[in-house]
Amino acid sequence: MALVVRVNSFSYIYGSIPVDETGNGGGFVFDCRFIINPGQIEQYWNLTGKDKEVIEFLDKQKDMQEFLHNVFNIIGKVVNNYLQKGFTDLMISFGCTGGMHRSVYAAEKTASFIKDEFPDVEVIINHNEFPGL
Repeated sequence: MALVVRVNSFSYIYGSIPVDETGNGGGFVFDCRFIINPGQIEQYWNLTGKDKEVIEFLDKQKDMQEFLHNVFNIIGKVVNNYLQKGFTDLMISFGCTGGMHRSVYAAEKTASFIKDEFPDVEVIINHNEFPGL
């Protein structure tokens, strides 16, 4: 059976840390609230971390890029280990204040990283505050 990685975004205010339904106990939870919040800037209020303007804004944030570099370093090692051990499930969640901007961006970037580095791994992405996103 192949490895399935579930990548989530969520809000600490409107939601909660996603529940791991695989029975493995929850995986990784990363808090994005220390990174500048585009949601506090009027031009980004009605956008999400999947919108071009927010992506460009967060691409320029040094804290976000350093954070993702570290996340990718950890996740890369873990996915390699899980593949070697034949594990079937891993969950990675990103939270921020409203679950719209930073956590969505980080989840999308992490899902892309995993797909690029580990093409045989199935990646399922879920944005808790925007199920259809």
